[in-house]
Amino acid sequence: MEEQKENKLGVLPVSQLIRQFAVPSIVAMLVGALYNIVDQFFIGRSIGELGNAATNVAFPLTTSCTAIALLIGIGGAASFNLSMGRKEHEKAVRFMGNAAVLLFGLGVVLCVVTQIFLTPLLWFFGSPDQVLGYAKVYTKITSVGFPFLIFSNGGAHLVRADGTPKYAMICNLTGAVINTILDPLFIFGCKMGMAGAAWATIIGQIVAACLVFHYLCHCKTVTLRRTHLIVRIEDALQIMSLGLSSFFNQIAMMVVQIVLNNSLTYYGSQSVYGESVPLACAGIISKVAMLYFSVVIGLAQGLQPIASFNYGAKQYDRVKLAYGRTVRYAVTVSTCAFVLFQLFPRQIIAIFGDGSKEYFLFAVRYFRIYLFATFLNGVQPVTATFFTAIGKPIKGVFLSLTRQILFLLPLIVIFPLFMGIDGIMYAGPIADLVAGFVAIGMIVSEMRQITQLEREQAKERITG
Repeated sequence: MEEQKENKLGVLPVSQLIRQFAVPSIVAMLVGALYNIVDQFFIGRSIGELGNAATNVAFPLTTSCTAIALLIGIGGAASFNLSMGRKEHEKAVRFMGNAAVLLFGLGVVLCVVTQIFLTPLLWFFGSPDQVLGYAKVYTKITSVGFPFLIFSNGGAHLVRADGTPKYAMICNLTGAVINTILDPLFIFGCKMGMAGAAWATIIGQIVAACLVFHYLCHCKTVTLRRTHLIVRIEDALQIMSLGLSSFFNQIAMMVVQIVLNNSLTYYGSQSVYGESVPLACAGIISKVAMLYFSVVIGLAQGLQPIASFNYGAKQYDRVKLAYGRTVRYAVTVSTCAFVLFQLFPRQIIAIFGDGSKEYFLFAVRYFRIYLFATFLNGVQPVTATFFTAIGKPIKGVFLSLTRQILFLLPLIVIFPLFMGIDGIMYAGPIADLVAGFVAIGMIVSEMRQITQLEREQAKERITG
């Protein structure tokens, strides 16, 4: 019975599987982005520019949570699906149990570290003096929710890998709805300000984590027992190796965010915009960009179980078909976002509150220049996840590092030396273009190898 249910990944039409797994993944990713967007919206309306800057300063820690969730969640899900495709059911369920324990445990570690080194971390993340107080209030509370945020986000990948993507979507959606309801109640009704936004966020995360925990106790295709929760070093290393691509992608984003915050503060103080305007605008724009990027990442996550299972089962034609259709969808979404960002930047930024003339001037220019190559952003994340899904984490890790670390980070440091704050804006599209072409080159080469495997398999059938 278990085998029959799991085999749908190898039998159902690829388009149907992409819809079945990608749509809930997209919703789950959008919900994660919505946590930050909702806080940004209500904080902008109640506290204003300094509040928006504070959430931007705290954002690297949220990115750290996402990185850990993807490291263990995607790594555990890929290990689970590859093992199921190879008929190694006991090994598969062990990966799931180990992943669940690692998710919550690493969340606790990050929470403790943040509480102990809160002020130095916020200084390091680029907080100006006038923003630090708001950032400390917000981060001290939200860090309590890190174990639940990581467990719910990472655990959703395990739920999807078990063949129940809709439940994973419901878990994260429930948390976001609770956050959205409680935000205005706590911020305006109870007059709690930044603290209200933080408490609303972690309450939603706790509820989502409880729903994921309930599912893992009653999995659909396997039975999770206490013995599977004992973390084995070899299993943990296997999980992490397959999650490294997505992990490094997020860590790269965090590193770039920290350098970007400090650069915006430094070069902003030397421009007509001042310290806080670039920091606040960039924070809002990065979260808006995360909406379309969440769709792309959701598509990539939906591809993961399909590619993993079929690669493990040596159904290479389905592997190629799944990647091709997923990347086409991702490029379509990225192109739509590009058009939106170029045509309506002022209208988008105005949603998050009012500001000075310089505030809107910087926001519009930042939108149009920094995100100019958005149309190509659909290729790299899907391709990096694909390499991880088929058990080639080194290629996935390298590809994850291309845009953020190899290209964008050096450009953010070098360009402003000659162009001031404008150099930060122009670094974005150049990094996007180069990273996109690298991804295209790598996937073309990989598809040739998969085609060769197909031919060898066909020969074996004929001679065998």
